[in-house]
Amino acid sequence: MKIQPRKFLLAAVCAAFLGTAFAAPDARIASLAAKEKPALLDTLKELVSIESGSRDLDGLEKISDLIAAKFKALGGEVELIDPSAEAYRMEDTPEKIGRVVRATFKGTGTKKIMLIAHMDTVYTVGMLNKQQFRIDGDKAYGLGISDDKQGVAVITHTVAMLQALKFKEYGTLTVLINGDEEISSPGSRALLTRLGGEHDAVMSFEGASIKDDKLSLATAGIASVTLNVTGKASHAGSAPELGVNALYELSHQILQMRDLSDPATGLKMNWTISKSGSNRNVIPASATAGADVRVLKVADYDRIEQQVNERVKKQLIPEAKVELKFERRRPPLEATAASIAFAKHAQAIYKDELGRPLGADDKAAGGGTDAAFASLKTKAPVVERFGLQGFGAHSADAEYVLLDSIEPRLYLATRMVMDISRGKTGN
Repeated sequence: MKIQPRKFLLAAVCAAFLGTAFAAPDARIASLAAKEKPALLDTLKELVSIESGSRDLDGLEKISDLIAAKFKALGGEVELIDPSAEAYRMEDTPEKIGRVVRATFKGTGTKKIMLIAHMDTVYTVGMLNKQQFRIDGDKAYGLGISDDKQGVAVITHTVAMLQALKFKEYGTLTVLINGDEEISSPGSRALLTRLGGEHDAVMSFEGASIKDDKLSLATAGIASVTLNVTGKASHAGSAPELGVNALYELSHQILQMRDLSDPATGLKMNWTISKSGSNRNVIPASATAGADVRVLKVADYDRIEQQVNERVKKQLIPEAKVELKFERRRPPLEATAASIAFAKHAQAIYKDELGRPLGADDKAAGGGTDAAFASLKTKAPVVERFGLQGFGAHSADAEYVLLDSIEPRLYLATRMVMDISRGKTGN
């Protein structure tokens, strides 16, 4: 199905509709955004047609080759990086991790700007057969299209627009596309953090919601706690006293750590899974439990980790062996003055030039984000959700993006790169 580019509304019409006056959009950028829309949809179809689950190394190799080729064609210096060696090893981290695509564009200015997205999905091999790419009305459907293949496509065509404009007033424009976001970015987190600290601004292209078209300045940090208790099996009927009941000890540990949430600071710790024993008539020799932890500030990680490590020392059954593992799966993205100012500039572009409202939420919402890793070692702005409006992430039958969000988001991303380069965003 061929999509005809939709023209932006004329400034005068929008002004009359909104009852307020605003500046006309940059005609060159608006025209290019309309021109790039069909090309972006073609790119989306290519990306969605490759299965790239976080553990599907063949699929990740194929899609990373495609993405690398696109940025090479745009004139970028492209690297394919294997992040496995420096991976942060969690309980579910695979031995081998999908490659990172890093593309670098050199300009004539001084500002360093980074654009990030991820190519991996939550889906398993074979699910593509049940949901091929398709366009239906004002929506484009496909597995991973919202989370986050649209982000890869928007970045690709933003760079294409900058090249068409012959704009090179930035110092360095870095594109980073990783393949392990859906498994908490064990391999790419160190690279994201290091490069985030080297750039003057980071724009992350996770998708926006269909309900609330807004940027995100804050997201919750995610951690996990795993408790493993080892006891001793014995007959539950004839000799229970000879056993060491791992279930009793596990229950004690869970109960003594049930009150560590702190609503005042947004810290949440909830025990969510547990398992013990093998037979009803056997004193359980092993038991395990897991807790979900959410924090709004990086400093809260230290506090909650210290608390659980202190509590676990208080055992009900001294003979039981208790092991605790605290994993920091994702840091929180914290709103900063620089990010707030950066988002306000984006809002002004959306309102004044496109006649569209754009939110900028400084309260933590949604799941974790790679933007949080990029923000760990910098005071520069790091802002999330520059991607398309979409719905159905992690669902198997309803994931889509809104076609009407393509041109505005291409326009916004291009304008923001230009204004960052010229020092107009306050950073």
